[in-house]
Amino acid sequence: MPQGETFSLTALVVDDEKLAREGLALRLEALGSVDILEQCENGRAALRAITAYEPDVVFLDIQMPGISGFDLIGQIQGDAMPMLVFVTAFDAFAIDAFQFHAVDYLLKPVEQDRLQAAVDRCLERKAGRTASADKHKLLEMVVSLSGKSEDAIRDVLLTDHMLEHRIDRLAIKDGSSTSFVSIRDIDWIDAAGDYMCVHVGNQTHIMRTTMKELESKLDASVFQRVHRSTIVNLERVDKVSSHMNGEYYLTLIGGSTLKMSRSYKNKIKHFFPES
Repeated sequence: MPQGETFSLTALVVDDEKLAREGLALRLEALGSVDILEQCENGRAALRAITAYEPDVVFLDIQMPGISGFDLIGQIQGDAMPMLVFVTAFDAFAIDAFQFHAVDYLLKPVEQDRLQAAVDRCLERKAGRTASADKHKLLEMVVSLSGKSEDAIRDVLLTDHMLEHRIDRLAIKDGSSTSFVSIRDIDWIDAAGDYMCVHVGNQTHIMRTTMKELESKLDASVFQRVHRSTIVNLERVDKVSSHMNGEYYLTLIGGSTLKMSRSYKNKIKHFFPES
């Protein structure tokens, strides 16, 4: 969060169970940074409240009679989409939840430290959205003063769009369980057919997704392709070696070695000494 600025959240709590709904609302308001605008007992009431209040975040149960949490999301207009924190008794929906760019996924009964972490994550994202909006206004002013066309700043705007959709954890399904991997802990990622291998220390996690989709969720200033099928965390690179045949190899902290295609050298040229 930017130094000197404080943010609070406006929120809805959506759950068909009254005790769960009221209990969560009380716990959120006790944190001091969340203002509960309304408690909703079903998806229809939630849709009305989201349209009326445009809250920052919705704490949403998934399995509800009538309209489920996922059905509700599908009916929200894009501009009115709040941040989403799913609160449910089942872990089977975790992968689906993160496909909706959920901020967090809390399992009932919700532990206090997990609730606080989810709120902190929402506050950080709200601060990021505010900074992004301010940056966009500044860019429009620069375009107006410089006389440049919109095409001239298309790449910058695209970068802003990608930043808004970045995530800080990956949800990885493994049989009946789901693991959550912090983005900053990833060493490198490589493709294996229709799957992606996410390497974290001595562990390798398998995801069914595409390179393009996964790459769009990562910070391009930290994660870069070094090969057609390999993305590396540049903060994990310990050494870059060039060979006589023009190829390059990256040695990561921990000892792993990755081959880098010559065509991707410019992507990480700041690792090379100036010639």
